Amino acid sequence: MVEIPASGMALDAYLALPGTHRAPGVIVIQEWWGLVPHIRTVCDRLAEEGFVALAPDLYRGAATTEPDEAHKLMMGLKVAQSASDLAAAADYLVRSGCLPADRVGAMGFCMGGGLALLAPTVSPHIDCAMAFYPAMTWPEYHPAWDTYRGREAVIHQCEADVSSTGPEIARYAAAIADHGGVAVVETYAGTPHAFFNDERPETFHAAASRLAWDRSLAMLHRRLDGPF
Repeated sequence: MVEIPASGMALDAYLALPGTHRAPGVIVIQEWWGLVPHIRTVCDRLAEEGFVALAPDLYRGAATTEPDEAHKLMMGLKVAQSASDLAAAADYLVRSGCLPADRVGAMGFCMGGGLALLAPTVSPHIDCAMAFYPAMTWPEYHPAWDTYRGREAVIHQCEADVSSTGPEIARYAAAIADHGGVAVVETYAGTPHAFFNDERPETFHAAASRLAWDRSLAMLHRRLDGPF
């Protein structure tokens, strides 16, 4: 764990480093459970793929396995504070000296997927977003889509969410495109919410998880590997 300079309370984060001296950076954004082992595992997997991965603890120490408590934690999260935390995480990576350039990606899941979509609007360093089945449940969630010009997002949408979040996701993708960005919505047939979480066998979908991971890695390499 490392401590990130941030406004307000101290912000801890899980940091996973690849074997190389310099590598592209990715901010990994938690589900509503908190900074749980699954999110740390995602960071470790990214490090194995050659990325510097940083997961800020947006709940500042709180975590749970109970859905009711997770919902309370998520709804208690302030979007403005989370935006500040993500910007601080991007600054930390850029100033670390580990990156080949001053841009990073953001990858998030459920609650973190919604924040990953927001991420390119809160920092000039956040170049692309990978949003897994994003939840955008906060009344104050109003990203400045006009800042997406030249940036890119991929939204991994599970089939089970299409009827609920699908129209909203379509509007957001259109807004990104209208403002000079690129947003691709990938829908995975037969998938429940949280299909990427391999610690939840009741929702994990191996084939969709692998495909979404490969698509995310492809974006990260395309956007962050260079030329710089």
